[in-house]
Amino acid sequence: MRFPRSLLILVVLLGTFACTRGEATEGTGVRTLSEPLPLLQGEDLQGRPISSADLAGHVLVVNAWATWCAPCEQEQPALVQVAKRYADRGVRFLGIDHADQTAAANEWMRTYHVPYPSIADPSGKFAASFDYFGLPDTYVVDAGGTMRYAIGPGATTATQLSGLLDQVLADQTSASSATATNSPAR
Repeated sequence: MRFPRSLLILVVLLGTFACTRGEATEGTGVRTLSEPLPLLQGEDLQGRPISSADLAGHVLVVNAWATWCAPCEQEQPALVQVAKRYADRGVRFLGIDHADQTAAANEWMRTYHVPYPSIADPSGKFAASFDYFGLPDTYVVDAGGTMRYAIGPGATTATQLSGLLDQVLADQTSASSATATNSPAR
């Protein structure tokens, strides 16, 4: 079966956008947001129930990834490094394994020693909730459940993600201090 040339071009372009190529660079695709985190609910890669609501009250990093995505593989060590570094500051991570096979995803988690869970999304249904069209895509969510930053599509770096987390944590501390200062004395 032969495909028309225009269809072939469209498939190539969509493939390019579906998983961006190239090296991660500082400042790649960072957008400022102020939107509520969509509810992520389903099963983790071991088949256990998981929900983003379980992580409410924590600064959260949500990362959409897949084993077939080269930039996802490039950024995974940075995500693991940042997750470990910020765990004692109350930052939590949650992956979204997008349109992937569970066996391959579980092998990925073991290979990279990923210390946080990923929700299985074999149908890719969460892409519409976040409006992402390429991988990887990363979201930094404040403790109140508001998405503050989106990175991607494209790989982030440890330096870039740490800087965004530091900003969200500093904003959180400033807001807590302002609330305490403005509270009436008892």
